[in-house]
Amino acid sequence: MYTIYVGDKPIILTTKVEKETDFKSFLLKSVNIGKVIKMLNSTDLKAVHLIHNNPDKLLKHFLKLLPNVVAGGGKAYNENNEVLFIYRNDKWDLPKGKIEGKESIEETAIREVEEETGVEGLKITKALPTTYHIFKRNGKHKIKITYWFEMKTKFNGKLYPQEKEGITKVEWLDKKAAQKALENSYANIKLLV
Repeated sequence: MYTIYVGDKPIILTTKVEKETDFKSFLLKSVNIGKVIKMLNSTDLKAVHLIHNNPDKLLKHFLKLLPNVVAGGGKAYNENNEVLFIYRNDKWDLPKGKIEGKESIEETAIREVEEETGVEGLKITKALPTTYHIFKRNGKHKIKITYWFEMKTKFNGKLYPQEKEGITKVEWLDKKAAQKALENSYANIKLLV
């Protein structure tokens, strides 16, 4: 099973056919993804289930429905076990961005965290779950696939929000502050923190 977010509403890729309650089900092979996105954005429907009988083909078929944008991001910890958050578009988020050139996804993740926050000396400690969400740019919907990594750093210098990317704040948040920030964040980020 996979979950792709449209705003905070999920599209769930599944092999199970369930009785519809506050969600609608469609066959993945014949779905009109534009109509599904519009339905999630304009009704009080809680979710959409896209069904395919082969679990190995769920994600592959879904990713063919819209152009894909590949990104890398980080959940970075400092020596005080605080997590690095950015504030952009009036929401708390984790730093991430698109892959460039021939860099590996790990290189992308480290570069983006550094560029968006000013933090240096990042080391990847493990891979985190990959997230998926649909967004709209220049009138066209796309699927963003973000590969996330847990990172550690001993950096304790000044933080610099990358203003040209719309980031207005960068902060190290302890567990309590991170939970508070998640009240004003994205569904995908809540899965990671």
